[in-house]
Amino acid sequence: MAPRITPIAWAGVACAVSAAATLVGMAVVGPAAARAAVMGAPKALPYAEAVGRTHAAAKAVLAGAGAESCLRGKLTNALLLMSSSCEASGERNPLCQLADRAAVVTPMSLAFMRDTSTRLLALIDTPAGASGSARP
Repeated sequence: MAPRITPIAWAGVACAVSAAATLVGMAVVGPAAARAAVMGAPKALPYAEAVGRTHAAAKAVLAGAGAESCLRGKLTNALLLMSSSCEASGERNPLCQLADRAAVVTPMSLAFMRDTSTRLLALIDTPAGASGSARP
């Protein structure tokens, strides 16, 4: 009787094929383009637009303009867009660093959202905080 391939074995094959395709894609189009095509990641907006959306979300949180769950979603989405935009544009400034750190915090308490919003607005309003790359 021929060996039977279990679903677990197929999962391993799918992961191996996916990893190989990623490596091939990186070799053909380069690592930056392969990173930019991640499924499920937010589309990278122009940096200035991402800053604007982050500013609006932070203002909404501080104003209490909506239900806590809606504000949490608005801030989380803005942070993810900011992080994606920073990555796409090569920015490494304090605003980008804060967005990267804050976007992964779960669950976000209201106090955390307010503190983060205050810090985001301070960085956006400070020329060195939101512009001018601090690239290594």
